[in-house]
Amino acid sequence: MDDLAAAVLGRGDEASIQEEDDGQQGSGSGTDSTTTARTLRQGILKAANLQDKLLEKLLAQVIPVDDGQLRGSGEPGGANEPSAFGERPGFTVGAMSNNFRRFNARIGVVFKFQAKALRVLSWRRPTHTLSLLAVYTFVCLDPYLIFVLPLVIALFGIFVPSFIARHPAPASSSEAHAVRNLGYSPRGPPLAPARTFKPTKELSRDFFRNLGDLQNVMDDYSVAHDKIVALVVPKTNFSDEALSSAIFVLLCGACALMTVTAHLIPWRYICLVAGWAAISSNHPAVSRLFGEWQAQYLGGEKQPSETAEAVHDNDKKLEQIQNHPPGPSPDSSLAAERAFDAWVRSDIILDDAPETREVEIFELQRLSDTSGEWEPWLFSPSPYDPLSAARIAGDRPTGTRFFEDVLPPEGWEWSGKKWALDLWSREWVEERIITGVEVETEGERWVYDIYDEHGNGGNGSDNGDLGAALGDGDYETPVRSQDQSRQTPKIGPTISWEEGEEGMGRRGSWRRRRWVRMVKRKNVNAASS
Repeated sequence: MDDLAAAVLGRGDEASIQEEDDGQQGSGSGTDSTTTARTLRQGILKAANLQDKLLEKLLAQVIPVDDGQLRGSGEPGGANEPSAFGERPGFTVGAMSNNFRRFNARIGVVFKFQAKALRVLSWRRPTHTLSLLAVYTFVCLDPYLIFVLPLVIALFGIFVPSFIARHPAPASSSEAHAVRNLGYSPRGPPLAPARTFKPTKELSRDFFRNLGDLQNVMDDYSVAHDKIVALVVPKTNFSDEALSSAIFVLLCGACALMTVTAHLIPWRYICLVAGWAAISSNHPAVSRLFGEWQAQYLGGEKQPSETAEAVHDNDKKLEQIQNHPPGPSPDSSLAAERAFDAWVRSDIILDDAPETREVEIFELQRLSDTSGEWEPWLFSPSPYDPLSAARIAGDRPTGTRFFEDVLPPEGWEWSGKKWALDLWSREWVEERIITGVEVETEGERWVYDIYDEHGNGGNGSDNGDLGAALGDGDYETPVRSQDQSRQTPKIGPTISWEEGEEGMGRRGSWRRRRWVRMVKRKNVNAASS
């Protein structure tokens, strides 16, 4: 009983129940049964309110917080972005129960319109159906009349019935012969109150009738939704890529064809014939004829003996099909389906090879301060050249310390087994328009920083500037060995920053080389998606 009260009554019914009870007391029905019923209703209402509060507390712990409250002001849909619905209250059991009761009390007019439309379309009154077909015919022959329909519906569907309700015709009585020849006259003052539409009362017969209609509509929508999904989605979601690709090609061809020939098609007569055929198919005689055709050609309900004979005949037909080569099917729909499948298999060619791309990683090495040798530093997605944004801003290079930690991009997987050294080092330097570097065209293909003599005020220390750029105030000039000093001739003051050739001049504290590897698109598992 508490569940029924929480679903039907909810909160906010105390005032209506109190008014109901006052009216009953004013009419003189102050019996013990009325008092007992009033007490029972109030007890059910209090229990329902308590149950709603407990359920709200429980749902507040289960339902996740709205995404709009978690997003920042800079993200789409954040707190500062105006919502499409404005300020809307969150989910509460009380509001849901109250809104559902209000909705169910006012949805009856929709179900009445649905019932009247079904009566007209099902030929319950042939005159009404023929009148609808006449109006439909005029609209098809002259489409501009469709703009007149709302005005006609407003005049004859709203204003005329409202005026007649305000000025009703004389009621029939035993003395009808006295006013038989008078007829209906709208003259004179209003004789009846204006017609209004009020919501149905809760717990009334119409209220529960609306509940049943709403239940049936929800079931019809769920069944229709499932059937449409089962029919359309497998053909359009590329689960069968050949079939979806064939439909896509046909739709593209239809779009191109309709763009050119749409004005040549007699749309008015097509709509006229289609509408008459659709509505005429609901006539009882036509439905009975269709049923007979279906039972004759497609098979209907049979008696057990007839069913056994049909099974025996089907077994004979199956043996004949197995003993003889299959020929063209007499059924046109099956023949068309087979032809379409054959065309899909023969003409739609899919590229089964996954898409492949080349990814790159740069191996960075830094000159040691003490030993004067190059030390492995990072594997970075950026070459960290002297004029890069990170280098100018004084940021450290980002990446991983080991080759094995380099991961493919998201949604991709490794296609090649190993990393390959890019032997065309000058090409990727020129593609990125990198300056201030020395390029090795042979050997290990390192790209060195050129020592910036003018950047340090001629003091001959680029490592000091590098330490300042990296935020290391204690960075000292590395001590080079005698062999390395002999192999590194100094560039004279007349050679500029970008003019050093391979093997000439002093080198900076960073060098890098490029490694490449092939990746391919990863197959997304249906279970994980």
